[in-house]
Amino acid sequence: MNILTLTIFLPLVGVAALFLFNKENAGAIKLAGFVTTLVVFVVSLYLYFQFDSTHAGFQFQQKAVWIAGLNISYFVGIDGMSLLLILLTTFLTPLALLGTWNSISHRLKEYTMMILLLEVGMIGVFAALDLFLFYIFWEAMLIPMYFIIGIWGGQERIYAAVKFFLFTLFGSLLMLVAILALGYYASTLPGGQFTTNLLDLYSIAPRMALTLQSWMFLAFALSFAIKVPLFPLHTWLPDAHVQAPTAGSVILAGVLLKMGTYGLIRFCLPLFPEAAFRFTPLLGVLAVIGIIYGALVAMVQTDIKKLVAYSSVSHLGFVVLGTFAMTEEGIQGAIIQMINHGLSTGALFLIVGMIYDRAHTRAISDFGGVAKIMPVFAAFFMIFTFSSIGLPGLNGFVGEFLVLLGSFKSTFLGTYAYSAFAASGVILAAVYMLWMYQRVMLGPVREGGMYGGHKLFDLTKREIAALVPIVIFIVWIGVYPGTFLNKSAPVAKKVVQELELVRQGNQVRTAQLRPQPAATLKSDISKNK
Repeated sequence: MNILTLTIFLPLVGVAALFLFNKENAGAIKLAGFVTTLVVFVVSLYLYFQFDSTHAGFQFQQKAVWIAGLNISYFVGIDGMSLLLILLTTFLTPLALLGTWNSISHRLKEYTMMILLLEVGMIGVFAALDLFLFYIFWEAMLIPMYFIIGIWGGQERIYAAVKFFLFTLFGSLLMLVAILALGYYASTLPGGQFTTNLLDLYSIAPRMALTLQSWMFLAFALSFAIKVPLFPLHTWLPDAHVQAPTAGSVILAGVLLKMGTYGLIRFCLPLFPEAAFRFTPLLGVLAVIGIIYGALVAMVQTDIKKLVAYSSVSHLGFVVLGTFAMTEEGIQGAIIQMINHGLSTGALFLIVGMIYDRAHTRAISDFGGVAKIMPVFAAFFMIFTFSSIGLPGLNGFVGEFLVLLGSFKSTFLGTYAYSAFAASGVILAAVYMLWMYQRVMLGPVREGGMYGGHKLFDLTKREIAALVPIVIFIVWIGVYPGTFLNKSAPVAKKVVQELELVRQGNQVRTAQLRPQPAATLKSDISKNK
């Protein structure tokens, strides 16, 4: 079997096995879920070690006819960007389960199944090279996350789950219409046929008239912007994060949000380059607004989890800005920042979940002096806080630096203002993160050492085991990012080269259509005589 296909569907083995477990056997169910996700991660490492970093094309491809009449196939493959995001998915999923081992007791069997089904959808989204298959995985991923929030979430879980589902479904339907329109357009060309093959559409879609490209771009981009989420389409995110159980928040922040930014790079730029040029200033402005707005709103939050949720709006604004800088540095920064955000914010949600399990409150005002009671917890919290604000030597600095450099150099954005305003987001991140850390971890211990009516205790060995791997990668990327940047470099270079070719072609056509000066015309007439 193709190793990529095995990685995608291996969690289903765990789902099938769980049907055989007694629902009362909680320990066995937890272990089965964790072992399944751990095996998936080990299998996915084969993709990393066998991946050819010098090759910009898709590797580990597998193609099989699915719906012959519509030329739709099961077609999967990965490039450097897909590889990193699949590894992020398979890395975070077992850690999310391990870090929240005792957080769920109600309907544990079904909960574990939902996590495994969610992993199938997430890996499939990053591997699909057929647009119809991509759409199936995209929609399939919504269902388990809807149940994870709606069944195992907080008091407002139904509202949050429905809001998440409706927002995402609305964007998805627009994308489906655009996919069908793309396939139909391919069939109208001489000798053409309906197709959803992404590699074929890479050469077909850019030929569309600008007006048609623009509509297609907007349909795809709106769907992805909702998932990012990009300001002003972000309103579903805080509710979903706050109400979701800890593991759901980790996966939502760590992986699901990256599907939006992944889609912008994978589909919007190469399929609709001229439309991307047209909308770049608008998306750049929205990205910068999101960076600043998300930081300012995070600053005034009284709930730790909601603060971290709004920080995602700010951090992912950097990813969108780097994407539409359309420079190698910008796109490289966007890709590595997806990974960085998944690690740092996923870790912060784990940390918040761990202290919530002890104190049963997330209100910042209920804490203070926690570092004296939980010194190990305080050390991990500090590392993840510094990672989130982009401290040099940790992973966050690498991504933000490349994004700011790429947007500063960008001729597509056309002004340094984007970089200047976006840089303020780094300063604001330091303000809201450090201020939150100060209020929660420092100061005097609460009277009697009671928080939310409960005694606190430091991290267990299991919780430490869930956090240490994240710390290792946070430092690794911060100190030696080349290990990961080398995998995605050919992707960024190829995307930028194709965009430059389209722009150069537009400039040539514009020059040919532009009226010539009278002196030049007179000279040409004289030569002809």
